[in-house]
Amino acid sequence: MDPDVSLLLECAVWRGLVESEVQVELSESFNRQTDAALEGHIEEVWTERVTREPWLFNGSKFRLHSFTFASPKGPPRLTLRLGLTCYKDFLGTNWSHRAKALQWRGEAEFSDPCALLAQPLGVGGVLCTLDGKVVLIRRSQRVAEAGGLLDIPGGHPEPQAVCQSVSAGVCQDGISMAVVQQSPEAVVSELFSSVCAEIRDEVNVQLSSLGEPVLMGVALNHTSAGRPSAEFYVSCSLTSEEVRELYWRGGAEANESTDIVFLSRKEVLQLDSSRPLWSELCPSAKGAVLLYQLVMPDASIRQEQKTTDQQGQKHKEKD
Repeated sequence: MDPDVSLLLECAVWRGLVESEVQVELSESFNRQTDAALEGHIEEVWTERVTREPWLFNGSKFRLHSFTFASPKGPPRLTLRLGLTCYKDFLGTNWSHRAKALQWRGEAEFSDPCALLAQPLGVGGVLCTLDGKVVLIRRSQRVAEAGGLLDIPGGHPEPQAVCQSVSAGVCQDGISMAVVQQSPEAVVSELFSSVCAEIRDEVNVQLSSLGEPVLMGVALNHTSAGRPSAEFYVSCSLTSEEVRELYWRGGAEANESTDIVFLSRKEVLQLDSSRPLWSELCPSAKGAVLLYQLVMPDASIRQEQKTTDQQGQKHKEKD
């Protein structure tokens, strides 16, 4: 296993979960723990960053606290326990040079190494084209994290979008757990729809060309103290050449990447740390690849894996 990434949750027993098989539990008790010293450190980090990068925006995010899974023998049902956090808290905890010390404190004081961390929940999408190619994009050198590395389209589900679905016109200052708790279904909907929105904005593929997202699991990025990301499989009704053409036309977030790369399903299934390309993947992409290999969310890749296994067995018998 790569030290940059690990898997917190995998949905292999059901080959992934669709929106109707996921629910959320929302509570302020799922927010991070805090104290005056930590808050002071977060403010210092934020002030320093904003001074250098005045365009930074402190948006609200969902915080992944934990999850529960129904028995594999019963109907699939995943419950994500979510609190609220923000980008400023992420920079001052997960992304801080004190992150390791905060993990030690969390374990010692709360029996939870993540207790003092922001842990914003991200989303990522393994986009597979009609002709069986998986889409990767090369991150711009100007982005704040993993510049120049290959990634999958991704971002974050937005609490503001949920709050606006409950009460139109809610701004960042109006986001609260009390408002979010009014519509748990909207939170799940935002979780699943946000990955498609990121594909639209980063790859320039319209929503009408995308299939229903399938949740493969949650990966942890250890270059940012175990930040979680829900990784999805999303099919596309367009060929790789059609997607390539749309990408180069430029989407809403075209400035975040500089190139598009296509791998066959077989290449992705065989990708591991022994392959040179692995070192070009950012941690979120590595986590998504590991989940894709484990969950195999569509029939095509399961058949390819079966064929590969059979061919390997034949070679062993010949030997």
